[in-house]
Amino acid sequence: MDPIELGFKPRPAVPWLGPLLLLSTGVRTLLAILFGAYLDKRELQNALSGDVHEEPGTDGELWLDYVADLGDGFNSTYSVAYLLAQPEIEIDGRTLPRGQVLVMGGDQVYPTASAPAYEDRCKGPYTAALPCPPDGAPQPTLYAVPGNHDWYDGLTAFLRLFARQRDASLGGWRTKQSRSYFAVRLPADWWLLALDEQFGAYVDDPQLNYFEAAARQFGPDAKIILAVPEPSWVKAAIEKSPEAYDAVDYFIRTIIAPTGARVRLMLSGDLHHYARYSGADRELVTCGGGGAYLYPTHQLPTEIPVPPPDTLARKSSQSRPYALAATYPDAATSRRLGWGIFGRLPTRNAGFTTLIGGLQTMLMLAMAGIATQQRDETGLRLFSIPLVAILVVTLLGAAFFAKPPTATGGRSWRHIILGGGHGLAQVALAVLGTWLWLMTPFPDWPWPFSLLIAIALYGPLAGLVGSQVVALYLLIACRFGVNVNELYAGQGIDDVKSFLRLHVAADGALTVYPVAIDRICREWRPNPAAPGDRPWLEPAQSLTVRAADQPFVLR
Repeated sequence: MDPIELGFKPRPAVPWLGPLLLLSTGVRTLLAILFGAYLDKRELQNALSGDVHEEPGTDGELWLDYVADLGDGFNSTYSVAYLLAQPEIEIDGRTLPRGQVLVMGGDQVYPTASAPAYEDRCKGPYTAALPCPPDGAPQPTLYAVPGNHDWYDGLTAFLRLFARQRDASLGGWRTKQSRSYFAVRLPADWWLLALDEQFGAYVDDPQLNYFEAAARQFGPDAKIILAVPEPSWVKAAIEKSPEAYDAVDYFIRTIIAPTGARVRLMLSGDLHHYARYSGADRELVTCGGGGAYLYPTHQLPTEIPVPPPDTLARKSSQSRPYALAATYPDAATSRRLGWGIFGRLPTRNAGFTTLIGGLQTMLMLAMAGIATQQRDETGLRLFSIPLVAILVVTLLGAAFFAKPPTATGGRSWRHIILGGGHGLAQVALAVLGTWLWLMTPFPDWPWPFSLLIAIALYGPLAGLVGSQVVALYLLIACRFGVNVNELYAGQGIDDVKSFLRLHVAADGALTVYPVAIDRICREWRPNPAAPGDRPWLEPAQSLTVRAADQPFVLR
């Protein structure tokens, strides 16, 4: 596990509630949203090769793997990569061979894109899982779709890794794409189209021209697998933002529909779970279980209209109902896992706990100062102003923390009440802490010894208790659809992973096998004497798979 031996540094899971990480990621996100249109490299990609790729498979059949949201902690990322690299896996008595094509569906790195981050969190683990092309078999192909985290550097590192023609490989997988979007002809008149939506804003003209040229090759019975960066069909319903699906619907109406081809399957990551919505015309699948923290499934609507009937698009497609057919984890397990926030929040986010402890300590010292000083003008002036300032920061911080599902969503009475209640709970904890502090002999100790005792003893204890107040708030707020992401991001659950294995048969039937990994491996055994196409690291613990959903067939 030495980085010098591996050639990369195995990274721990991202502490998503760490204050510095939240600040830096928030700044990068804001900059990407504000200036993304000015730094959009998709227009420049028009100068690159616009080839339509072909994956004929073997004897008219093809196996294809799909994984998304993979570039987080090493143990979870490598567990999935190890299974994807195996020559075959067994599920319910079926032997499923390794995909001849691997599609990475977005967010190949966390928290922000850079060359070192890709090396440590994506390229390194996948190279360790399949160092060289399989011996005696064709080299599998790799395609990648950029997600929002891949876009935080303007797509620079993504294009260098996945779209360069020199040294076009990632471990044992060969990369073919020359742009951040692609069209691939599969056997039996199936096609794989992958869109690059820059933060869901729009599809650029060069990209539309590329797919329009590819669509001229569609046969009369062409069937489309459409891979997109995010499940906009779900987000439009959950976030009450019907415009989220407009770009995808526009693409289907203007590029695919005029050819007579049909979109039979839509794939996406971004939400870190498996969920399938089934309709009369197609299946809508979210599978973002490639390595990032688990996102809940119990808050998914049981039925969604696609496109949303209240969209403002003038020529939207006819809205159809889609029913939730399956999820992994199931709703009961998802709900139960939310209770783990009490134990995981302080252990997974030490910086956040330290921040809460520091804030509680300042509140306590300000309150204790007022209580112990004579009520003269000097004493009030010395302690009242800091107390008011800290109280304002606490209440405003709690209110700001109670955010809507998206950065652009508006706050409602739920956010105000929940955020304000959380702020008052933190203040009440400070009042209780002040009362207990004044019962000890420490306030009478000479300065700075009393201050050092407060920092060394009271701060850590207040941080631990305060983090439990935050955990209780997150658990309650989640029931009202507020801070749902933070409830699970704060836990960093790296078990419960998933990916898809698809099979195109010679008769044209497409079978999708959703694969579940209930528990990842956390201990690895080096394997330096293995053949070149075998993993560098083997699991020292049991690493098993099962079906996340019943296989479903599209004919």
